[in-house]
Amino acid sequence: MKFWSGVVSEKLQESKEFYVRLFGCEVAYDSEWFVLLQLGPTAIGFMQPGLEAQAPIFRSAFAGQGIWITVDVEDVDAEYKRLTDMGVALELTLRDEPWGDRHFVVRDPNGIGVDIVQQR
Repeated sequence: MKFWSGVVSEKLQESKEFYVRLFGCEVAYDSEWFVLLQLGPTAIGFMQPGLEAQAPIFRSAFAGQGIWITVDVEDVDAEYKRLTDMGVALELTLRDEPWGDRHFVVRDPNGIGVDIVQQR
């Protein structure tokens, strides 16, 4: 078993470009209505809202709050430098947490906070 998630969004191409450019995701599937991105053994999908072929529970677009995505990295300081050198806007600057994580946060095109974390 494994988890993979999806976001119902109008911003398929923007999401694809964001995750490919920032994290090197591979595009596993790309159509007008669905994009599946692979990062190592994990995946995330982005699907157009309002598709009649989908069950009603999967038709409404994500409202932009209440979810986060974490990207575990080996060297968060190097990732911080790389992304800030690219001009990526930060939601939270690099910091250490009392529970041991060192991390920073960016926002994806859907409003989702993407937490870039090095666990210690």
